[in-house]
Amino acid sequence: MTTSPSSEDPQAAPLEPEDQKLLTLARSTRARNGVPEGAAVRDETGRTYVAGTVALDSLRLSALQTAVAMAVASGAASLEAAAVVTASPEPADADLAAVRDLGGPGTPVLLAGPDAVVRTRVEV
Repeated sequence: MTTSPSSEDPQAAPLEPEDQKLLTLARSTRARNGVPEGAAVRDETGRTYVAGTVALDSLRLSALQTAVAMAVASGAASLEAAAVVTASPEPADADLAAVRDLGGPGTPVLLAGPDAVVRTRVEV
């Protein structure tokens, strides 16, 4: 799978309020739950789904995979945007695939560090 950051510098323009909300929710979930990642997605109706990393002996999901699964389980038909707060330098291919599966091509994924500063914006 080939993805590339959008041609826009992710820090060049201020985020839309709804995208900032996704980052705030993702960051707070990561901190509150003490997990490696926090993620949030927004569906086609504007509802948000927030999740942290799932690390059980029998089940391992990234925060973004979990947030997408929560959206699907709640009846979402599509995604408008996604955000993940992580120490990882780039989004995982499996995370991008999950967003693409529900959101379709062109769905933006914001990747931010633990400080919630956006490092990368990818359109899947």
